[in-house]
Formats: sequence, structure tokens, C-alpha cells
Amino acid sequence: MHPPTTLQSLIAGRWLGSEAHQPLHSALDNQLIYHTHADSIDFGEAVTYARKTGVQALMAMDFQKRAQRLKALAAYLMERKEELYEISHLTGATRQDSWVDVEGGIGTLFAYASIGGRELPSSNVLHEGPAMALGKRGGFAGTHILVPRGGVAVHINAFNFPIWGLLEKFAPSFLAAMPCIAKPATATSYLTHAVVKMMMESALLPEGCLQLVIGSTGDLLDRLNGFDAVTFTGSADTAAKLRGNANLIRESVPFTAEADSLNAAILAPDVTPDDEELDLFVKEVAREMTGKAGQKCTAIRRVIVPEHLADVVGERLRARLAKIVVGNPKVEGVRMGALASLDQQRDVSERVEMLARGNEVLFSARDGFQPVGDGCAAGAFFAPTLLLCRNAMVNDAVHDIEAFGPVSTMMTYRDIDEGLALAARGKGSLVTTLVTKDPAIAAHAVPVAAASHGRVHILDRVAAVDSTGHGSPLPMLKHGGPGRAGGGEELGGIRAVKHFLQRAAVQGSPTMLAAVTGEYVRGAVVKESEVHPFRRYFEDLETGHSLLTHRRTVSEADIVNFGGVSGDYFYMHFDEIAAKDTQFGKRIAHGYFVLSAAAGLFVSPAPGPVLANYGLDNLRFVAPVAIGDTIRARLTCKRKVDRNRTDDQGRGQGVVAWDVQVTNQNDELVASYDILTLVQKRG
Repeated sequence: MHPPTTLQSLIAGRWLGSEAHQPLHSALDNQLIYHTHADSIDFGEAVTYARKTGVQALMAMDFQKRAQRLKALAAYLMERKEELYEISHLTGATRQDSWVDVEGGIGTLFAYASIGGRELPSSNVLHEGPAMALGKRGGFAGTHILVPRGGVAVHINAFNFPIWGLLEKFAPSFLAAMPCIAKPATATSYLTHAVVKMMMESALLPEGCLQLVIGSTGDLLDRLNGFDAVTFTGSADTAAKLRGNANLIRESVPFTAEADSLNAAILAPDVTPDDEELDLFVKEVAREMTGKAGQKCTAIRRVIVPEHLADVVGERLRARLAKIVVGNPKVEGVRMGALASLDQQRDVSERVEMLARGNEVLFSARDGFQPVGDGCAAGAFFAPTLLLCRNAMVNDAVHDIEAFGPVSTMMTYRDIDEGLALAARGKGSLVTTLVTKDPAIAAHAVPVAAASHGRVHILDRVAAVDSTGHGSPLPMLKHGGPGRAGGGEELGGIRAVKHFLQRAAVQGSPTMLAAVTGEYVRGAVVKESEVHPFRRYFEDLETGHSLLTHRRTVSEADIVNFGGVSGDYFYMHFDEIAAKDTQFGKRIAHGYFVLSAAAGLFVSPAPGPVLANYGLDNLRFVAPVAIGDTIRARLTCKRKVDRNRTDDQGRGQGVVAWDVQVTNQNDELVASYDILTLVQKRG
């Protein structure tokens, strides 16, 4: 064991802390491994540095460049992950537990790099369109934009995931150009300290975009204003105290909480003892009880089962829990490690005692609990504990008390509606799992459960093949829940980035809106040119570059030929008598013929900078095109996104979205859509 090290805070670009303060111990054997520092932090300096230096450095980049930087940072950390695994071991985590924290956190960086590259512009203005006309003559329109707030994000994290907790908040705030001050829970802050050190050593982070607080937040929250934001992960009680900070209330500082909650797993009444689904249910509950030693905000705390299956489920859970070897994760065969600290061990023990009153104890330390490994007798280990409550509709404790460890309470119900009512008595949670093989039960239960749970995980034998499980928040899906779960939202793909941006409505002429948003807006002045837009390289294209094509008159031969090529002989196109009885009163051309004919009008066929067409967005057939109608198209460069990438031949390229409007001889819009293309750069 190495001699104790004093952890340092990263404040205003320098590492601070030399005098040892609070001792931190290994969860495995209680040996002293680190100290927090006693040096005081000037939080006024930290906030000023973030607002001035951090914001300026981040705003010097655009969304796309920040996404690329996240990707590079993730790759850098992934190459050094073993160093983090070694330190994570001291928290009591098994390799699998650490995988969720270490590689799950790094994977979230990768995910947000991809989300940013795919969905954000190469600017610092995100257009949340479409723009809408606000006047009859087309001169006045409105839309919404999202822009960086210019403030600082304070991220306060729990002890259970010291790396993932940091990175899943850092990634979207970084994309949003919001520098962050991260405050990890003290008990496992040494692991957060290690990853922040690594991030700074990468030299990939702009100056001032990340600061680290080891120890107390002091008067930090009192120094924030309405352009800042606070996110919190931890207990509901602590969330309530922080949310009530007088300065946060006075300054209307956005506060997002993701709090520990009494998540549930519901076994539906259609499942029988012989069904694969019952074994899946038992496996999921046992995994969530013992993974991370039950120290997960998403862990299953309430196991809700039909009365007639309580004994069967209880026996199978007992059998599975009895096979779990607890101890030092470096000992072969160990599948569950320690709680984070002896303090946590005492807290869980006290809460189990409260939960056990009036209930049955189905499995606990009395069933042969003996942690394996040298020194483990002094470690923060706790036996998997399963309780049974047969009167959960009138027992408030099982819906109010959470033991944040490997502890779950099984409770019984008479019908599915009572089971759903039991789940709702948790007063809001992050996630619930429903195990059923009947789609009708899922259709009935999920909308009810969704009102009080942030995520609903439906598990059956089909989903089990690929399911990421009850307790795994995914970057592309919302993480958070109502009520006791904090009422906040994290992750959820691009939503998380938008949480750190300021939304504003913008009104003006289409030309002005186009200038502000960086996107062509219908009705704005276009830039006609003798050079076909498809002949321009990415750097030479400007939003608004436009081509109005020549005309084409649609003939009966066009319809017949298109029907022959496509195999589409729908009566509307070929049956004169039947077509007369429709709302159109006559035969009309295929919508996809209009689309194809428009392409023939605007495509420049010779080789050029346009490399590929990879999709259409927002396609609408607005009005019918009849035999004898004459159509033309207007192609306009709508949006450019420089993803800073090259193809396999080393050619730089960007993404261009083209606005296409197809009109008839009366200048009426008949079709509207966006084309997405890859366009080569000159360089």
C-alpha cells in the first residue's frame, strides 16, 4: 500500500492543496490511502475564471469542434483506462462494477461526440426550427434558437460512480460551451481526482473549461447567478437542501437533481413458474441487488410480485444470492465487493433494521456471510439482504426508507393494478422494470407506470438477448425521474446539451432570420448564380446559394412509364373512372415521380464536388400534380456543417442540406423536402 497522498483541487488553472485534512480509507480493508486538503478555496476566483477564461476558450470553438475534442479526449482516456481500474479497486468495486464507471463514462464521451457531430451545426447557434410565418404577406416570421448561456455549470456528484458521474455531466455542458466546476463526493473523490488529472495531462481541454473541488463547496452556490446552472446527483434529502439555497432561488439559477429513489421491478401475473421470464426476473433482481454492492441510484429496491408467486420467487432469489461470493474483487471468484466506506456500512445497517420491523428476512448475513480476502474483516462489506413484506399497501416504511446497499424488499399484490399502485407509492423513481410475456399487459401497465417513473424497462425472453438491463442509463435515453427521484433530466441524447443552452424566440423578416440562424429560411433573399450550386466546393458554398430550374410538363407517358419501372399501379394514377370519385376528381402523378422528376431538373450530372446524397428529410407532398401540369424546382443551400473529417482518400468534406421546393404552373407548392449531401472541400 502506497503512503497516503493529499488530493488537490484544480482551481483557476492550478492545482491547490498541500496540507492534509480529512482521511480517506480503502473500502476493502480500511487502510488509510488519501487525505483531502485543508487549504481554503477562493470560489470567487473559481467562478470568475470559469466565466471569463473558460467561456472565452470554449466559444472560440464551435459545436462541431467541441464534439471532435470530446472524441479525442475519450480516445486518450480509453488508452489509459487500466490506471483508473487500479484506483477504482480501492472503492470496493469489482471489475464489472468499475467497467460501468470507467468505460461507461468514457463511452458517454464517445456518445456525445457522435451526437454532437451528427446533430449540431458548425457554429454556436442551434436553430430549433422550422421558422413559421407570422404575417399574411410573408415579410414577418418567427423561430427559436439555442445559444450558450455564458455562465458556469456546477456539477455535484455522488460517491457511487466517481468517473461516470463526472463525465456524463461534463460531456453535454462542454458541447454547450459551458465550463464546469465539478465537486465529487468526498469518500471516493480520489478516483475523480485521478481522471481529472489525466484529462488535464491530455492537453485537449481548453483553458478554464474544467475545475475540480475536493472537499466542501463552501460559498460556491452563493456566488452563482441566473446564467449559471447546478446539477446534483445524490440523496433526495441533500437535493432538497441544495435546491433551497437562498441565492439559487433569488437568482433563478437552474437546478437539476437526479436523486436516489425506490425503484421497482414488477413481475406481471401472466408469468408462471415454468416461464423463462420468471428466471429473467430473478436474475435481474439479484444482479441489481449485488452490482456495485447495491450502491446504484437505479438499483431495484422494491420487488413487486403476485401473491401466488411470492414463495417461488423468494426461494429462487435465495438460491441465487447464496451463490454470490463477497470479498476483495482481486480474489478469484468474488462477484460482489464492498460498500464505499464504513460510514456507508453503518447507514445501511441502520436502515435495514428499520425495514425489517414487521417484515420477514428471507436472506441476510445469517446465511453464511463471510467476505474473502486479506484484511476484509475490517472492510465495508455488507451481506446481500432480501426482505418480504406481505402488507405493502399499508406499510409505509417499505416505500419510504432506502438502504443504499445490497438490499431489496419483496412485496406482494393481488392484481396488476395493485402492483402498479405499489410501484407508485415510491413517490417517483428513476426506473421500473416490468417482466411480462403479454403485450396487452405491457400496453395497460406502461402508461400507468410512466407517470411516476423516469424510465420503464420491459423485459421478456425476446428483449433479454440484447437488453442492457434495468440499472443502466444510456446516453441516448433520458435519465431522471419525477418526485422523490429529483424531478430532473440528464442524458437523453441532444436534450442534455439543450439543458445547458438558452432558448430564445426570434422574430423578423425571413432574410434576417436566415442571417441569425445560419440556415436558409423560406422567403429569405436567395443568391442566384450562373454557377450551379452542385459545382461549388464546400468552402465556396454559402447558405442561400440557389438554382431555379427549367420547367417540365407531366404527361400520361410519364405516369405509365413510372408505374412500369416502380410497379406502382395504384388506381389514383391509372383508373380514370375511380379517380373521378376522389377528392382530386382526376388521375394524378405518383408523388415519387414528382420527386424523381425534380431531381432530373436540378441535378448536375457531371463529376463534381457533390460526393453523395445520403437522405431526405421533411418530405411532404403538398398538392397533387395532374397530367398536363408543369413543374419546376428551386434548389437552395439551406445549411452547412463542417464535421472536420476526411474520406478514405484524404479529401476533406462537409455536410450540406439543400432546401427543395417544387411548384406548378401557378407557382403553387406541390412538394417540399431537404436533401442531405456530402460535399468535397477544395483543400
